Amino acid sequence: MEDFLNPQKILEQLDLKEDMVAADFGSGSGGWVIPLAKILKEGKVYAIDVLEESLSALKGRAEIFNLSNIETIRSNLEISEGSKLEDNSVDLVLMTNLLFETEKKKEVLAEGKRVLKEDGKILVIDWKPEASLGPKEGRISIKEVKKLAKDFNLKLEKEIPAGNYHYGLVFLRV
Repeated sequence: MEDFLNPQKILEQLDLKEDMVAADFGSGSGGWVIPLAKILKEGKVYAIDVLEESLSALKGRAEIFNLSNIETIRSNLEISEGSKLEDNSVDLVLMTNLLFETEKKKEVLAEGKRVLKEDGKILVIDWKPEASLGPKEGRISIKEVKKLAKDFNLKLEKEIPAGNYHYGLVFLRV
C-alpha cells in the first residue's frame, strides 16, 4: 500500500550518518531496525522491546540480512532507565507506533531524552487520531505529543509525511 507506513522513505528524511548510534524503542520484530541498520553500516542500532519473542524473531531476520550492528535488549521502557542504555549515548531514538500503546507516555519520552546525545533526535511516528485503520484505543494527537515534548525541552525540528494513517514528528535535544 503506497499510502501506508514506509520506514525506508521516512528514514531517508532524517539526514542519517553511517556511524550514528540509534535506539528503536518498542522495536518489535524489526520493521524499522532492519532498514535503519542497513543505513547505519558503521554505527549501531539497539532494538529494545519487552517481548522476548519479538526480539528473537528480529535476531533471525538480522542474520538473514547479514547485519551485525544490531543489539537486542529486552526491557520495560516505562520505568526509569528502562532502556538499560547509558545517558547521552545515542544520536537517534525511534518511537514508532509506541506512544499509543502505553499509558506512561511521559516516562517513555523521559527515557528517550535521557539516552539522547546533545543535538540528538527523537522520531515519533504514531497513528493519526482520525485514521480509519489501526487501533482505536490510546491514540495521541500531534498537539499532545508536541506539548509532552515541550515539557521535556525537546524542540520540534520538523513534521514529516508518514502516510495516510500516521504522522511523523522529529524532535531535537538542545
